[in-house]
Amino acid sequence: RSTGFSALYRKELADHMHSARFYIVFALLALTSGAAFAGALSGMQAAIAESPDFIFLKLFTVSGNAIPSFASFLAYLAPLTGIVLGFDAISSERSQGTLNRLASQPIYRDTLIIAKFMAGFTVILILSLSLGVMVAGLGLITVGVVPGPEEIARALTYLVYSAVYMSLWLALAIFFSVLSRHAATSALVSISVWIYMTLFAGMVAGIIANLVFPVNGITGYSNLLNNYLLTLHLTRISPYNLYIEAITIILNPNMRALFVTSQAAVSGAVASYLTLDQSLIMIWPHLTAMAAATLALFGAAYVKFMRQEIRA
Repeated sequence: RSTGFSALYRKELADHMHSARFYIVFALLALTSGAAFAGALSGMQAAIAESPDFIFLKLFTVSGNAIPSFASFLAYLAPLTGIVLGFDAISSERSQGTLNRLASQPIYRDTLIIAKFMAGFTVILILSLSLGVMVAGLGLITVGVVPGPEEIARALTYLVYSAVYMSLWLALAIFFSVLSRHAATSALVSISVWIYMTLFAGMVAGIIANLVFPVNGITGYSNLLNNYLLTLHLTRISPYNLYIEAITIILNPNMRALFVTSQAAVSGAVASYLTLDQSLIMIWPHLTAMAAATLALFGAAYVKFMRQEIRA
């Protein structure tokens, strides 16, 4: 079993690393990361004047000159990476007639889809760490501030979490690839889900919250908190919003809450930053939900693929 998996894993990994789409995606991420880094440098002086702590982490979060930050760019483009790597994982093999050849080999059938997912996850992890090292290296050269252990740990946690975020979209793309007979259909459906979750999920959540708890009229003031909480919970259905909340806590140790807090709740609190373990406690539900969604989507793709009939 391990021999078949190893051969398929190496084959899928080589296909990804030598494909034109990998170089296009890497070039896109590298160019946007470079633009975000240039914007961060332009706004770094103002950010340091506002808060002189954790300068290294500001390379990932500071924006300037109408250019979003590195974290914002990655939040938008990371799903595209997972979709590109997985939208034709099964459908292309089926349309090209190579799926029955692979299934006829002396290997377990589930080894095929597991190897495809693990190869895609490996490429995603390499991309995420490479981009992080690139930004960190440019920051050391230009800013000249050596990061402390806390900053390094937070940056690594951010990059690993970004890889999990991309893997969720990889699992989603593989799921639609199993369901679809053509790669184009899988790509269109995956991109549609990405656009909705990224751009429109927040607007739909706001509309639903306003219908359930209207904030206009006589009772509007009393519904403000309920409206806000319902909007918050509905937006957390989107992986994009879960990711944004989590990386905000990871990359900003001064963030002490994920929602609006009352004056009584912060009264007497010591003005200091949170340690990494305290930040992880705050976002542990986000990390768990992201990993669980990834496993659920891949599990659904796995079950569907195992039940499908492969014809010559």
